[in-house]
Amino acid sequence: MAENKKESSNKRKAAIFLLTIGPERAAKILKNLSEEEIESLTLEIANLKNISEQERQEALREFSEMMQAKEYINKGGIEYAKEILEKALGPQKAYEIIGKLTSNLQVKPFDFMKKSDVAQLVNFLQNEHPQTIALVLAYLEPKQAAQIIISFPEELQAEVIKRLSLLERASPEVVKQIEKNMEKRLSSFVTQDFSNVGGIDVAVEIVNALDRTAEKRILDDIQKTDPDLAEEIKKRMFVFEDILKLDDRSVQLIMREVDTHDLALAIKGTTEEVKNKLMSNMSKRAAALLEDELKYMGPVRVKDVETAQQKIVAIVRKLEDAGEIVISHGGGEDIIV
Repeated sequence: MAENKKESSNKRKAAIFLLTIGPERAAKILKNLSEEEIESLTLEIANLKNISEQERQEALREFSEMMQAKEYINKGGIEYAKEILEKALGPQKAYEIIGKLTSNLQVKPFDFMKKSDVAQLVNFLQNEHPQTIALVLAYLEPKQAAQIIISFPEELQAEVIKRLSLLERASPEVVKQIEKNMEKRLSSFVTQDFSNVGGIDVAVEIVNALDRTAEKRILDDIQKTDPDLAEEIKKRMFVFEDILKLDDRSVQLIMREVDTHDLALAIKGTTEEVKNKLMSNMSKRAAALLEDELKYMGPVRVKDVETAQQKIVAIVRKLEDAGEIVISHGGGEDIIV
C-alpha cells in the first residue's frame, strides 16, 4: 500500500512538472515514453486539481536535482556524484537523489568506457567475438560507438551492426561475466531483471553517427545477408522530425514531391517547430491551402500520421541517394563549403 502511495505521488509530481514546462516541451519528453506511461501521465494531467505554487516549485526543483546528479554520474561515476551532492545538499538528501536515480533511471554497465580513449577501446574490443562487441557497444553513446566501429576492419563493421540490430535482451549474469572477463569493475546497479539492450533503434543511432561512406558500405554488406534487416534500418535512419536539421533549399526540394494530403497528415502529428519549418518553405498560397486542410481535417489515426510521415522520409532518402540534398552525418565528408 505504501509503495502504491509513493508511486502515485511520483506520478503526480511528473504530471505537475509536464504541465509547468508547457505543451511543446512536454510533448518532446512524452515521445520517449511507452504508450502505457504516456496514457497514465496524460490521465494524471487531466485529473490534476488544486496545484499549489509550492508543488510546482517542488516538482521543478526535484527534476533539476535529478538532472544535475545524472550529469555528475556521467562525468565521474556514482561515488563522484554522491561526494558533490553531499557537499551541496547534505548526506541525507544526496542519498535520496542517488537512490532515485539508480532505481528509476538505471546506471548502465560499462559506464567506465564512456571516459576511455577510443583508440584504446578499439584495441581492447576488436579481438572479441562480434556478439560481445555488440553487447558492449549497446551500452555506449552512439557517437562513441560509431567511432569505435569505423576503426574496426571492414568485414567486422557490418557483422557488429547486424548483431546489434538483432540484440534485444541480455541477462545480468551474461553482462557480469563479460565485464569480469574484461577485468573491469561491474556497475553496482545492474538490475536482476532481463535488461533491454541494443536492438534496431540503437543500431540506427550508431549508423546515423557514421559518415555517409561507411554507412553505405555497412548497409550494403548487411543487405547481402539480411535484406529485410537492412531495409528496416534504412527506414528508421531519418525520422520525420529530422527535417529540422535540413537547410531551407533541401526542404523546398522535398516539398515539391510531397502530396498535400500526406503533408497535412504528417504535420497533424508533429511539433509546432517542424510545422513552421515546412510552412516557411512554401508559397503563401500553398501554406494557406494547407492551413485550410488542417482546419477541416478533424481527428486522424496515429497510424495514418505515421504512414504519411514515412512517405515523406522515403522522399528524403530518395533525394539524398540521388545527391540532390545532403543529410548531415557523423563524418567530415558531409561538410559543405
